[in-house]
Amino acid sequence: MSVNIAIIGSGVVGSAFIKQLKNIKFPINLNVVYLAKNSQEALYSSDYQPVDLATYETAPTKATLSLPELAKFLKSGAYPPILVDNTSSPQLAAYYPEFIKQGVSIATPNKKAFSSDLKTWEEIFSNSSAPGGGLVYHEATVGAALPIIGPLNDLVLTGDKIKKIEGILSGSLSYIFNSLSTSEPSTTKFSDVVNVAKELGFLEPDPRDDLNGMDFARKVTILARIAGFQVESPSSFPVDSLVPKELEACATGAEFLEKLPQYDADFQKRKDEALAEGKVLRYVGQVDMDNKTLSVGIAKYSFDHPFSSLKGSDNVISITTERYTNPLIIQGAGAGADITAHGVLADALKIAQRIAK
Repeated sequence: MSVNIAIIGSGVVGSAFIKQLKNIKFPINLNVVYLAKNSQEALYSSDYQPVDLATYETAPTKATLSLPELAKFLKSGAYPPILVDNTSSPQLAAYYPEFIKQGVSIATPNKKAFSSDLKTWEEIFSNSSAPGGGLVYHEATVGAALPIIGPLNDLVLTGDKIKKIEGILSGSLSYIFNSLSTSEPSTTKFSDVVNVAKELGFLEPDPRDDLNGMDFARKVTILARIAGFQVESPSSFPVDSLVPKELEACATGAEFLEKLPQYDADFQKRKDEALAEGKVLRYVGQVDMDNKTLSVGIAKYSFDHPFSSLKGSDNVISITTERYTNPLIIQGAGAGADITAHGVLADALKIAQRIAK
C-alpha cells in the first residue's frame, strides 16, 4: 500500500513537517516524489523516485513545476497523490479546486483557500465530493493541531445544530490579553506586553499583522462556514483592530512599537472598567448562528469563565449546540511550528489511510 506525496514549502512549518515525516513508522509507504523547497527550487525525478529526506537541504535542485505541470505530474504517478501545502501562498490556494478536481488530495495549514471568497470554498468542497475528487483535510488552519475542525465537522455531519461558537484562536493575542488583564489589579502596560510577545516570537515581524485581527478573522470565517454560515469573506463582518488608527500609517513595525506607549492609558482604562465589574478582557471571535452574526474583538468575561483562566499562549474554543447545551470546550497549545506540523502530518496520514493502494 502506497501513496505519492508532494510537499510544498520547507520553511518553519515545512521543515518541522519533513522532520516528523522522516521519523514516523507507518504501515503505508509514503513516497515523497516532489519537494518544493521554495518558489524556485524543487527536488523530483520524472520516474517518481522518492526524494531522500535525509539530504534534501543540500541536494541539487531543479526549477519548480508550474501548478498545472505539478497536477499532471501527480496525476500520472502509479499511486494516489497527496499535496501537502505548508505555505500561506494565495496563488497555490487558488489552484486547490483544480488539484482536487484532478484527484489530488490536500493536507494543509494554509488558511487562504478556506477563508477567501466563498466561491473558492464552494468549488473546493463540491469538487471533493464529485466522483474522482481528491480529499481535503485542513485541521491545522484553525488552532494548529487542536482538534477543532474535525469535531465541528462531525457535529454538523451527524445532524447537530450549531448555536454558538466562541474562541480565542490566536496564540499571540491570547498571550497579550492573558498577561494584560487578570483578576488582580495591575498596571501592566499594553505596549510592554506587546514587546515581550514580540521577543518571545509570538508576533509577526510587523506586529500590526497580528494586532489588526485579520488573521483571527480568517479562522472565524472557516469555522462559521463549516457550521453552515455562508460568510462572504473575513472583511464582511466587524473586526476590532488593536492598531490605533493613527499608527496604521507607520512606515515600519519598529516605528509602530516606538509610538504604541502613547495608547497605554486607553487600554488601562478598559482593563480597570472590566475589573470593577469582576471581569477580564479577552480578544475573541464569536459566531452566533441563531442571530446570524459574526464578530472579532475585545469581550469581557467573569473570573470563573473558562476563557478567564487561560494561561500563556493557549487557544480555547467553546461550541454550543442543540446536543451540547453545556458547551463543548477544547483547549490547548494553538501555535508553534512543531504543533502545526503535527496537525498537517496527522491529516496527511488520515488521507493516506483512505486512498492508498
